[in-house]
Amino acid sequence: MIREILFIPAKRLRRAVEIKTQIERLEDQLENLIVATTPAPIGKVIRMKRRMSAAARRKISTAAKNRWARIKAAAKGR
Repeated sequence: MIREILFIPAKRLRRAVEIKTQIERLEDQLENLIVATTPAPIGKVIRMKRRMSAAARRKISTAAKNRWARIKAAAKGR
């Protein structure tokens, strides 16, 4: 691709740059038009961070320890 650019006359390169800038301007205008016509959200949705109580963490920890104890006991019994 770069080799082809080296062999293009300067006049055509300038024209390509003009077209590219015009396309970018039109894309910006289109984006501004789309943003202007889309309705803004009514209210910001705030999600609360889920927090686990100490008692719930303790229950989960105890259950996991009991599960591993059963697995280890079953492995020893083989």
